Amino acid sequence: MAAQIMNFPAKSTTISFGQKLAGSESFRALFKEGMGLVEEAASYLDGPGRNEARALSRTDALAYASESMRLTTRLMQLASWLLLQRAVNEGEMTLDQAASEKHKVKLSHQDIASRAEIFERLPEALRDMVHCSLRLQARIIHLDRLIYARPADEAPIAPAGLNAQLAMLQEAFNARSA
Repeated sequence: MAAQIMNFPAKSTTISFGQKLAGSESFRALFKEGMGLVEEAASYLDGPGRNEARALSRTDALAYASESMRLTTRLMQLASWLLLQRAVNEGEMTLDQAASEKHKVKLSHQDIASRAEIFERLPEALRDMVHCSLRLQARIIHLDRLIYARPADEAPIAPAGLNAQLAMLQEAFNARSA
C-alpha cells in the first residue's frame, strides 16, 4: 500500500483554484452582482442622485461629485474585468489573451476620497453604492490575483547581471561554510 501512495505521476497537472472559481456558479453570481451595481449606480446618478446633489452645500456637492466620479470609474473597471473573464469562461478568448488584454483594466484599490465627516453627510444611497463597490473591488482584485498569478516555476527570470551577482554571492557563502 505504501508503494501505491508513493507512485506519483512524473508531471502532475495543477488545477488553479482561481481559474476553477472563475468558471463556477460563484463567478456567475459575482458577475450578476457587479453588473447589477453598475446599472443601479447609473440609474441613481442620472435620476435621484442628481436631485439629491442639488440640495447639498458647496463642500458636500464637491465631495458628491468626487465620490460619484470615483464610483463610476471603479465600476467601469470592475465591469471591464468581469466581461473579460466572462469571455474566457465562454471560450471567446484564451486565458493568455485575457492576460494580455488585462493591462487595459486598472484594478487597483481605491478608497473613499472624502474625509469621513463629509462622506457621512452625502446621500445614503451614494454611500451604500460606494461601500458595495469597494467590497466588490476587493473580491475581484483577490480573484484576479488567484487567476493570473504565475506559478513559482514560471516566475520571471532575473536579468543576467543580477543572476551573475547572485551566483557570486552563493559561491561566497558556500566557500565560507565549507
